[in-house]
Amino acid sequence: MFSDLGLSPKVLSAVEATGYTKPTPIQAEAIPHALQKKDVLGLAQTGTGKTAGFVLPMLSLLEKGRARARMPRTLILEPTRELAAQVEESFDKYGKNHKLTVALLIGGVSFNEQSKKVDRGADVVIATPGRLLDHVERGKLLLQQIEILVVDEADRMLDMGFIPDIERICKLLPTSRQTLFFSATMPKEIVSLVDTFLRDPVRVEVSPPSSTADTVEQRFVATGTTPKEKRDSLRKLIRADDELSNGIIFVNRKRDIGTLFRSLERHGFSVGALHGDMDQRARMATLDAFKNNKITLLVASDVAARGLDIPKVSHVFNYDVPVNAEDYVHRIGRTGRAGRSGKAFTLSTKDDAKGVRSIEAMLKRSVEWLQEALADDAPAPEARPKRGRRRKEAKAAEPVAETPADAPEVTEASEAKAPERESAQRDGSPGEGREGRDGRRGGSRGEGREGRRGRRRHEADDGPQVPFEQTPYVPAFLLRSANLAPKAAPARKSRQSATAES
Repeated sequence: MFSDLGLSPKVLSAVEATGYTKPTPIQAEAIPHALQKKDVLGLAQTGTGKTAGFVLPMLSLLEKGRARARMPRTLILEPTRELAAQVEESFDKYGKNHKLTVALLIGGVSFNEQSKKVDRGADVVIATPGRLLDHVERGKLLLQQIEILVVDEADRMLDMGFIPDIERICKLLPTSRQTLFFSATMPKEIVSLVDTFLRDPVRVEVSPPSSTADTVEQRFVATGTTPKEKRDSLRKLIRADDELSNGIIFVNRKRDIGTLFRSLERHGFSVGALHGDMDQRARMATLDAFKNNKITLLVASDVAARGLDIPKVSHVFNYDVPVNAEDYVHRIGRTGRAGRSGKAFTLSTKDDAKGVRSIEAMLKRSVEWLQEALADDAPAPEARPKRGRRRKEAKAAEPVAETPADAPEVTEASEAKAPERESAQRDGSPGEGREGRDGRRGGSRGEGREGRRGRRRHEADDGPQVPFEQTPYVPAFLLRSANLAPKAAPARKSRQSATAES
């Protein structure tokens, strides 16, 4: 029970109002140590309630005292804007009985508005490292009075290259502070950071590092290597599962998000897109639409792998095998949260074998593959044939013209003119139209290799060829006599003669 953890009455009242009665394992282990002002290293898989594990004790500790202008009392570092906004929502929910000022310092929004809030005095600053350093460098924020530092999703900070910024920020903080460190995985770089900036931390580990929740059903799906084959496999997975209420589709590259988003939209799915290059207003609008069930599917980059606390996500689809095996844990952790069940499917090509082996090594078990044949009940729109193929098919579909009964007979005179017509076709004369031009260029664009070889095959199949000098047509320039006599070079005048003439 939360009442057994030592939280203040104001905090317990807010927790009861939300309907929570039993803390999660990470909360039950971390909150008592945090209330004793000890450094805590919390390791737990995503979706286990780490955010409330540091928000609730912070609210109890901040009930005494007030912040001064530009000098906040607590600092929470988050890797993404979405996760920072989520923590702010937790303070609004659990701190409704407190009169605390919370400042959210993230990119994509007005710097001046954030600065005004800090100037009035902020008890809690929730920030991404880059925007926090912007305020510090401009002299808008002083960190000498920080009492509690929280580094959330530390392994994600490492992946995004924020570790040098965190080291710089920690050196600006007082050494007497309390530090709470939370992460789902524990790479060696994070271990080094913990040894440097935490003092005798209490290690709270409620599940093995880099582990996944038992409530998530995980399956890998073999698919073709081309983007079209992968998109077809994804649509089959989505249509085949009747239990899907909403889902997140993770893509490795930002450029592929738009392509997949447009493809799903063309096939009639309710879908939105989310990636780091979007402005903050568009990102928050997309997230709100997904949370409020206005869209069913969300195509996202790893920016959504952490920071999305949507309890009722039924499915997660990995359109690409993640580059880092640890990201697999965070991606599928978006479903099966708070004890609910969920499903996670990962599309894998033959080129993803190395990534699959890395995931198996991290999980210390073999992954399970989906063996069922999936039927696509909604036919995809017919692909538009290429330009050359359309011409070739249209030409093949033309009926073969039969010789009319009253056609003129072939005479010796007409046979004598045949070489002339063939020569004109080979030369591409205007009178012969497309057929002559195609013969000169080696075939029309749509005929491909067959057209390019048409001239040689035509010459080879027509029997003996008429020599050029025996053809009745001879160009006019060949009938003119050529003057091959060399021109006499102009005589040079000597310098004396030139002077005399002048």
